[in-house]
Amino acid sequence: MGGMGLGAWGMGRLLRRPALARVHPLRTYAALEGIVGLSGLLVIPGFQALDALDRAAFGWAPALGSTAHLLGILVLLAPATIAMGATAPLLGDLARLVDRPLSRLYAWNLGGASLGCLLMAFVVLPELGVTLATRVLVVADLCVAGVAWVVGARPAGPAEARGAAPASERAPWGWARTLVFVTGLSTFALEVSWFRSLRATLQSTTETFALILVAVLIPLGVGARIAPRLRQAGIALGGVLAAAGVAIVMTAPVLERFDLVAPRIGHYWLSNLCNLALCMAILGPPTALLGCALPWVLDEQRDPRRWGALYALNTLGAVVGASLAGWVLLPAAGAAPTIRLVGLTVIGVAATRLGPRGRGVALLVGGAATLGAALLGSGVGRDRVQGRTRPGLTYRVLDFAEAPDSTVAVLEYDDAQRVLLIDGFQATAETRTADYMTWMGRLPMLLHPAPSRALVICFGTGQTANALLQEGPDALDVVELSEAVLAMAPHFTTNQAVLDDPRVRPIVMDGRSWLRRTDRRYDVITLEPMPPNFAGVNALYSREFYELMAARLNPGGVAAQWLPFHIVSPEHGAAIAAAFQAVFPASLLWLDPVGGTGILLGRLAADGGDPAPLGRAWPGLRRPSTGRTLSEAQTRAAVVLGPEGMARYAALAAPVTDDNQRLAYGRGRLQKLRYGQDLDRVHRAVLERLRGP
Repeated sequence: MGGMGLGAWGMGRLLRRPALARVHPLRTYAALEGIVGLSGLLVIPGFQALDALDRAAFGWAPALGSTAHLLGILVLLAPATIAMGATAPLLGDLARLVDRPLSRLYAWNLGGASLGCLLMAFVVLPELGVTLATRVLVVADLCVAGVAWVVGARPAGPAEARGAAPASERAPWGWARTLVFVTGLSTFALEVSWFRSLRATLQSTTETFALILVAVLIPLGVGARIAPRLRQAGIALGGVLAAAGVAIVMTAPVLERFDLVAPRIGHYWLSNLCNLALCMAILGPPTALLGCALPWVLDEQRDPRRWGALYALNTLGAVVGASLAGWVLLPAAGAAPTIRLVGLTVIGVAATRLGPRGRGVALLVGGAATLGAALLGSGVGRDRVQGRTRPGLTYRVLDFAEAPDSTVAVLEYDDAQRVLLIDGFQATAETRTADYMTWMGRLPMLLHPAPSRALVICFGTGQTANALLQEGPDALDVVELSEAVLAMAPHFTTNQAVLDDPRVRPIVMDGRSWLRRTDRRYDVITLEPMPPNFAGVNALYSREFYELMAARLNPGGVAAQWLPFHIVSPEHGAAIAAAFQAVFPASLLWLDPVGGTGILLGRLAADGGDPAPLGRAWPGLRRPSTGRTLSEAQTRAAVVLGPEGMARYAALAAPVTDDNQRLAYGRGRLQKLRYGQDLDRVHRAVLERLRGP
């Protein structure tokens, strides 16, 4: 957004120069689209170079790692985003050529953005993967640039002369600038807040990201389309924005109850269509009304410099709004209060452009709506949480935090069981069926002859870290993405205050970033991320991630990876195993006797090689320990696939990679499998056939 704002501001000023003013706007547009397309070729190698830069900066000074990463992203995306933003003022010149209001072209642009978002999430990326999809988009962009260049060679017909519209038809310039800044800020602050609330119900998948984005983009396009008609009808923009503010405020109590009313539909495509319709019904009216502002004031201007300035201010507001909501308002107040505050702000700004009577009505109705929305709150964070809780049981909220990255809660049910919810999903719990979490920590330690240093990625309730510590390492690093999750640790007695042990060092960071940045070597690495189909989690199940893991293991080191059979399809289970086995040929699959969860275990070859297959020897079973819930015979018997069986399992599917994103995209292709709800049973049948004689 920052790059687009900078491009719009710069191009608005350049278009006033006589040399560029004589160039056909389609020719200028073609050049900019060419820059966007060619910049796409740099994205993949650029991010690979950025990884190396990030690691070097962190090694030199850890505090510089994130800063270097941010600056690298800005540099990498700058050419494309600046060129994209620079096309915004050109839309005004193109609108004059075709004798249409600028708002109409802006509406078509937003419609294209919506279609592109849906195509990328549901068609292009699932079928092509990242690299090929990027190349296709580069070719498409260059084709658009070529067509625009050819068409731009034709003489342009007479166009309306540049200049300002009559003052009587325009809002004051100062108020117009304030307006587009505030509406940009409001739109993105709302998108962050709305998404935080909605993903507790819809889950944090790539499909959810796409659907909510489209549910905002389409109404913004509708707002751009209806703005000229509202203006021609004599409706004041202040009144439109006041109505938008009231509509924004009223989304808060509705979204708080979204998890109570949203239907759960098993069919993939029907479910996504229903979710999109519900999101549009809730978010559409306020977004469309709010989306009238920018195209409305753009239509009032005739000067490219002002078009660029208005667009730049709008994008600057978007940057401020997203940052303010994510880093300040959500942690301090929560999603619903943030939504109400944004709505009240919009009402206040709108009231400044209304007459005394209209101002009084707007403030009175807005204040009443805000108060009513607050009174209608469902008590999220105090009396209840959003998400998928256990049916038929009541609970109380022991702790609740809306952190910048996620919403985290600890619940205690009436049967005394405690669970950890992250964005509405039960990430982990203190239950008997969660016994596999202790074995996530114990198994790799038991397979290693003398483990000294260990790493746990993803803390959860701390049961894995505590069980691993009971097997006697000298040092244990715990890497957890969310600081709020670590803060919830005292609520779970099963971890036995593991974070207070002097051998344990907690690190707040993404697990993959830690492996990339650190020079530490470990004897054991174990991880249990969020569900594989959640957005971003593909990066912790890919072949490239396992290669990073292997690079941080000492010779003979053992890795353990959660394989949740109850929430992945058989095809995805095999794809995860294929990625793991490609890096750790000496691997096995262990099946928890209680809950049926799978654990993948792999070992690097020790110096000089290790002739014994993984799983034949369990040297750790001879070491003293406390808390083991399985006997030696039960531990050994739970191995369902050895190295040969793992090779057969891996042959069933292509491995998960950073490029194909098999877990994050393309779940719709699995709908035809129709395995129903009993995924554990299907997985067991597949594994039984693979075990062989």
